[in-house]
Amino acid sequence: MVTIYDIAKKTGYSISTVSKVLNHYSDVGDKAKKIINEAVDELGYFPSSSARTLSTKRSWTIGVVFVEDSGIGIEHPFFNAVIESFKKSAEKEGYDLLFASNNIGNEPKTYVDHFRYRGVDGVVVVCSTLNSPDMDRLMESDIPSVVIDLDMRGANVVYSDNLLGSELAVDYLYSLGHKKIAHIYGSKTLFVGEQRLKGFISAMEKNKLTVPEECLIDGGIFTYEGGKKAMEQMLKLNALPSAVYVAGDLMAIGAIAAIQEAGLNVPDDISIIGFDDIQIGRYMTPGLTTIRQETTLIGKTAATLLIDQINAKEKQVMSVKIPVRLIERTSCKAITELVE
Repeated sequence: MVTIYDIAKKTGYSISTVSKVLNHYSDVGDKAKKIINEAVDELGYFPSSSARTLSTKRSWTIGVVFVEDSGIGIEHPFFNAVIESFKKSAEKEGYDLLFASNNIGNEPKTYVDHFRYRGVDGVVVVCSTLNSPDMDRLMESDIPSVVIDLDMRGANVVYSDNLLGSELAVDYLYSLGHKKIAHIYGSKTLFVGEQRLKGFISAMEKNKLTVPEECLIDGGIFTYEGGKKAMEQMLKLNALPSAVYVAGDLMAIGAIAAIQEAGLNVPDDISIIGFDDIQIGRYMTPGLTTIRQETTLIGKTAATLLIDQINAKEKQVMSVKIPVRLIERTSCKAITELVE
């Protein structure tokens, strides 16, 4: 088995310098890093995790937990893409990810207890729920953490500009001539649902458009089924909207299915715009016009914030709002006739 002593002997550097390079210390020159890393590859050296933990006093593990009501977690395309980006950035710094479980030895535990038990160096929380006692407990602990998809005080947070996204959606539909615009919103118990609804109402008011109560329908927790059910309810209205802004792409796809099953066409009868830009939206017919969340940037930014916090001597708090942008496809259509 190749050891750290073999690396030191081959390169001529001290064991201390080799150890610093293997443990990603910054106070080593680029030349030394290059020579030592080349020797590591050539000799096929694999560091002992236990030795590394002892020498650095770190577990080199980051805990991951999903706090959201749908139970979908990483299966949701948005969450999946964000965590994949986070994972790639964390791996470059030598970290593994540990996903939370609420049970240890058949005893119920919170994810905070779990992560303390496993000795993680930090925690990334993907959270959509506005009020979570465990979140408060995590923020009060000394465990470095970063929260994705939620804006909250006293925490490192990374989230999309949901208000701007709703404004972009409404402005785009208005530019196409739509006046009667409905909204299928996500649950108000979720941060993104509340924010996107708020942004929709604000954007409608800005464009001097009325929002009839019947044109605001709760789509629930951002699922296909919730969007389809909400659209089925909307299709019972005496006067249909010409366009619908749906707060999430999975809900938007469900809404399109309901429209098509009713014998109507998207976008000829009703235009649909979503929010997220999940991959399937690019390949369906019609292609889903949507508001893109920059999942790669969200994940990378969250990893940088968390690792910086792990390395910092004092607790730091930073809030980062990631811009969103409109993606035009074929689910929206310009209209010229007056829509009452």
